[in-house]
Amino acid sequence: MNDISRQTEKAVTPSALSESEKNVIIAGVLLSMLLAALDQTIVAPAMPTIGKALGHAEYLPWVVTGYLLTATAMAPLYGKISDVRGRRPTIFAAIIIFLIGSLISALAPSMLVLILGRAVQGLGGGGLFALSQTVIGDLVPPRERAKYAAWISGTWAVASIAGPLLGGTFAEHFHWSLIFWINLPLGLVALAIINNPLKKLPVAARTHRIDAAGAALLVAATAILLLALNWGGSRYSWLSPTIAGLLGASAALWAMFGLRLRRTAEPLISLEVLGNPIVRYGTLSMFTAQAANVGLSVYLPVYMQSFHGLSAGGSGVAMLGLLLGAVVGATVSGRSIPRVARYKMIAIAGALFSLICLAALAFLAGRSSLLVLELLTIGAGFGTGMTFPVATISVQNAVDQAHLGVATGVLTFLRSLGGALGVAVLGAIALGNGLPLGGESLTASSATATSAAPFAYIFFACAAAMALSLLVLHLMPEKSLRGRAENDVPTVVE
Repeated sequence: MNDISRQTEKAVTPSALSESEKNVIIAGVLLSMLLAALDQTIVAPAMPTIGKALGHAEYLPWVVTGYLLTATAMAPLYGKISDVRGRRPTIFAAIIIFLIGSLISALAPSMLVLILGRAVQGLGGGGLFALSQTVIGDLVPPRERAKYAAWISGTWAVASIAGPLLGGTFAEHFHWSLIFWINLPLGLVALAIINNPLKKLPVAARTHRIDAAGAALLVAATAILLLALNWGGSRYSWLSPTIAGLLGASAALWAMFGLRLRRTAEPLISLEVLGNPIVRYGTLSMFTAQAANVGLSVYLPVYMQSFHGLSAGGSGVAMLGLLLGAVVGATVSGRSIPRVARYKMIAIAGALFSLICLAALAFLAGRSSLLVLELLTIGAGFGTGMTFPVATISVQNAVDQAHLGVATGVLTFLRSLGGALGVAVLGAIALGNGLPLGGESLTASSATATSAAPFAYIFFACAAAMALSLLVLHLMPEKSLRGRAENDVPTVVE
């Protein structure tokens, strides 16, 4: 299949990009990623104000869920489209769709329109996550790409910190619609920055078509699965007919999608990509690590308030250790990868260190000082941060240029899905032990949590997820990273 694809695809040679032009493009796509990441965190603090302004507060969770469903489901589709249509028109379309959704949300006269606007935002936001890393993959060879991992991690850290601060400030002192209006100038700046330099990116010239039926099956299967994960244990019991029906419908759609991949001439996600062992294990490691990372970030503030007496604001500040640890870990990993022949060992060491810190959190739950808790949190973030650049670079290095978008889209998709699954699993553990859900008011946790045992179970679950990530990283084959002069991708032998 590799030989066939190389014979039918010819790369259009782009104009040479200078280092300054590359940096401009990377800055522009990271600004685009920041837009999408901010909109995952900026809305939550303003939701009570939005509920009072628009009414129908019972539908407020859909303001977050609507964005999550469409953003996650669309990531692999954008990867495929960018591989066959080119990065520039695809990322332009993603930004414009995101801005249209922002405009709808800002002008929303009712809760229904706001939810619709958020869903449209997600349609564009899902592409911004995947395409930002894909464009960086186009510009920089794998051997040098890892050093940009800290920029990507820093972008997520800025969004995690600035989003809640901006959302709360806008809602309290100005107007909640500013949460969405702010996207318009930032998005237009991103478009202006990347417009001309992106014209020089390579485009694969080949006869192609987009598998619309496969795309519809993927989006529907993902959306229904995420809906089940979002409702399970909160709105409905995990054993309720509603959740069972959603999970069954999702499983049926996934089975149909799998059959579509096997039978169509040009599937949405190439079987060559899915069959690559590096892609398979690299994406699974990202999936499980993100499940632990997001789950920890949701329930750690509850623990800090319950057993260390921190306020909601104080626990938010204490959470900076987890975020900054991840950024530092990604930076260390990114700078080390080009200098280490066995670069996979960097991720294995990081996953093992994170596993030890999470296990220590579980054993010391309710008995550790705030200082020890903060050090273990920083350590868990640092270790997890070390795994992400290795997984990303390994997956991108394993495929040829024609499949870079698809591989990166699959990676982004499983990373988002892992976070959603992690929150759902930990939510089930929390509810089973009498804790409030992470999305509920944290002030209730001090009255509800009379024992540290529920948090120990949660931290153990996070440690188990990191243990799975460590296992699949160990199973992932390792291949020499390509440099500037190496264009072909040799066959990977498992």
